Amino acid sequence: MRKDLFYNKELAGGGKSGITPVKNMKLFDVYPLYDVEIIKGLDTRVWDSNGTEYLDLYGGHAVISIGHAHPRYVKAVSHQVAELGFYSNSVINGLQQALAEKLGRICGMEDYSFFMCNSGAEANENAIKLASFATGRDRVIAFSKSFHGRTSAAVAVTDNPKIVAPVNDVQKRTFVPMNNIEAIRAELAKGDVCAVIIEGIQGVGGMGMPTSEFMKSLEEECKKTGTKLILDEIQSGTGRTGKYFAFQHYGIRPDIVSVAKGLANGFPIGGILIAPDIEARYGMLGTTFGGNHLACAAALATLEVIEQERLIENAAFVGAYAAEKLAGLPHVTAVKGRGLMLGVELDRPAADVRKKLVFEKHIFTGSASNPNMIRILPPLTVKRTDMDMLCSALTELLR
Repeated sequence: MRKDLFYNKELAGGGKSGITPVKNMKLFDVYPLYDVEIIKGLDTRVWDSNGTEYLDLYGGHAVISIGHAHPRYVKAVSHQVAELGFYSNSVINGLQQALAEKLGRICGMEDYSFFMCNSGAEANENAIKLASFATGRDRVIAFSKSFHGRTSAAVAVTDNPKIVAPVNDVQKRTFVPMNNIEAIRAELAKGDVCAVIIEGIQGVGGMGMPTSEFMKSLEEECKKTGTKLILDEIQSGTGRTGKYFAFQHYGIRPDIVSVAKGLANGFPIGGILIAPDIEARYGMLGTTFGGNHLACAAALATLEVIEQERLIENAAFVGAYAAEKLAGLPHVTAVKGRGLMLGVELDRPAADVRKKLVFEKHIFTGSASNPNMIRILPPLTVKRTDMDMLCSALTELLR
């Protein structure tokens, strides 16, 4: 008998035998998985179903910002779910305004507005839609090796044809090389561009970074042509680079900033920060679950911990220490990124090294489109001794 079938007489609907075959539903197989089941976490450590402890230097794709199961976070979420987990956006939710005020103060953008949704892809969808509403235009400029999500317009402006379906391919967009301001000027001169979308630091794309000169020129060209500048800070935001947003290293002010991932330390959340000259009207954006009570409570607790434990400063300090130490290792050809968003480029393919880090050294790291790169995206609570462990492990594995 096949293992995925069982027979239940009570569910039988007829037939001489009185029994009906029933299948167990399976997961849609789209994720290549390590044979590890993580069931518990605490700060920078996680444990699998066999009790093995791992150092988490990936944070679930830069999602865990204040460490796993932080006591203040657990208390806030537990309290909120016991009071009210969800009610719709048809009534006032004071937690939304509290979150907007706290986020605005911490990141220094109090004059912006905040719209909440549920994920990074959804944030970018709303950012692009809002830019199109505001300008009346329909084309988007994005960059080579970009990643902005896997849905609709967000995947259309992601530079990976393998994940763009025909229904997504109708979105008008143009990809240009990073740091090529002349290419930007040529495209904006055509007059049909609603937005330029750029990551503060490219994540999946291999830690590509814009130069300061390019970012300032990009801001200027967008202002000249009435084009909205969207900063995708979904991975590079929430203090990860040593400032609240990566674009703040360049001294610019985007029109729209998309956020998600680390904002609520693992609870699903997304949002966009919107410049004051962009006007809202009822119904132009909307969501069922966005800004729900639980998400707001999780994000408020996360921001409180980031502020009170000075985790942005820690990201800058430990990140600089790690970058310098990793750059000195044999067989490391480059260290890219900033703060605790780092890419370690090797002189060989990284896949086998990453696998050995997991199963031999019990350290989680991430991959990139660059096959020779290991991505480091730990909780912002990470310590220098944790980075020392990584360096020792890499030194042994790269011999």
